[in-house]
Amino acid sequence: MEWKLDLDPSAQGVTVTVTAPEENDEVRALLALLSPLSPIPGWQGDRAVPLEPDRVLCFYAQDKEVYALTPEGEFLVKLRLYELEERLASRPFARTSNSELVNLKAVTALDLAFSGTIRLTLRGGHVCWVSRRNVKNIKKALGL
Repeated sequence: MEWKLDLDPSAQGVTVTVTAPEENDEVRALLALLSPLSPIPGWQGDRAVPLEPDRVLCFYAQDKEVYALTPEGEFLVKLRLYELEERLASRPFARTSNSELVNLKAVTALDLAFSGTIRLTLRGGHVCWVSRRNVKNIKKALGL
């Protein structure tokens, strides 16, 4: 991929043009990165709070509900994990188990001492485990 930057003091704003012979995975990934990601509605009781995906440490399923864990607390999310996974595909989120989706930028420590799995520590001390099925994908995503 080639890129070019044109600085024009008379420009009224930033314009990005993607030129490609066809739409492919590389083009779709680039467009996804350039597209603003709308906040995800989180609920605490009757109060709805817009959650910025970059502030979310992880999403997890418990008792047939999905929750978002942020530095501000836990919020009920009315989306399924697979819907969040699709929506956050262009962001550094990865599935660690059937019941958890983790923001990889929130990982502060890895413990590989456990046989066949990984213990992840997130900002704020929250601990989650990578299932054996997802270890390979997490190692790849983290560059291990």
